[in-house]
Amino acid sequence: MRSTRSLLLPLRVDLSCTQPQSRKLPLILRSSTCRRFTTTHQQSAIAAPEIDFNTHNPLANAQSARVVPASPSYFTGSPQFTDNLISLQYLLRKYQTLPTVPPGQAPRVAWRTLSQYRLFVGEPVRASKYHQLIEILKRLNQIHPSFIYPDLRNTMQIFKRDINPHDVQRKPTVIDEHGRAVGVGRRKSSRAKVYLVHGEGEVLVNGKNINNVFGRIHDRESALWALKATGRTDKYNVWALVSGGGTTGQAEALTLGTAKALIVHEPALKPALRRAGCVTRDPRRVERKKAGKLKARKMPAWVKR
Repeated sequence: MRSTRSLLLPLRVDLSCTQPQSRKLPLILRSSTCRRFTTTHQQSAIAAPEIDFNTHNPLANAQSARVVPASPSYFTGSPQFTDNLISLQYLLRKYQTLPTVPPGQAPRVAWRTLSQYRLFVGEPVRASKYHQLIEILKRLNQIHPSFIYPDLRNTMQIFKRDINPHDVQRKPTVIDEHGRAVGVGRRKSSRAKVYLVHGEGEVLVNGKNINNVFGRIHDRESALWALKATGRTDKYNVWALVSGGGTTGQAEALTLGTAKALIVHEPALKPALRRAGCVTRDPRRVERKKAGKLKARKMPAWVKR
């Protein structure tokens, strides 16, 4: 009976082709281990010549095999955006210790919108990614203006709009020689031009009494809400021209136009009108109908058969 120790001994194979034991090796081992190149012509045809590194320098006349991009973000999905993000992060780390101003006292800057930035870089940038840029730009914009260095100013200029809407001064509205103040309001597809003058509280819309134009009480109250919220119902006369849309849109357009004209007469009423919701333009509109649907989003009833 064989011992277990003899079975665990490793197998020793002599691969030398000159010893007689090589005759007992498998055919594959003998053919692979006994291969010899007998002539110089056969050896040069298969193997490359030896290199003498003492006399040959392979990097002496070496040329780049491919064009190396200048930006390390070249192979990313959005290289321009990545470069902009890296440069802003570098500036934030570099100037984060500079003195800042409170957020309310920082210069008002109009940054590029997402659609404008996409056209600028020519890449499909996500809104969440672009939000990261805006947050860094807002933080850099809070640095005190006396510490804005040229490199920081030039980098921030890339993300600004060509025309800053905050620098545009609105033409002030004044009271004309007849004591009238003009205000224009819009809502949905309706437009109202309101002439406000001191009087006893008369209201004419397109030359007609307000009760004849707006049959609903809600529309009549909405049209004069700016005067009711400030207690000026019996102190001004209103003459308005409305067009477009329906009665609801025209009444709410009158509210905005009346509030603007009232601010011209009494600028101190603006905070009260803003709290009453008469100064802000309502941008909501009716959503368009879609193909295959009954309305904007309503789907037809599903029938199994």
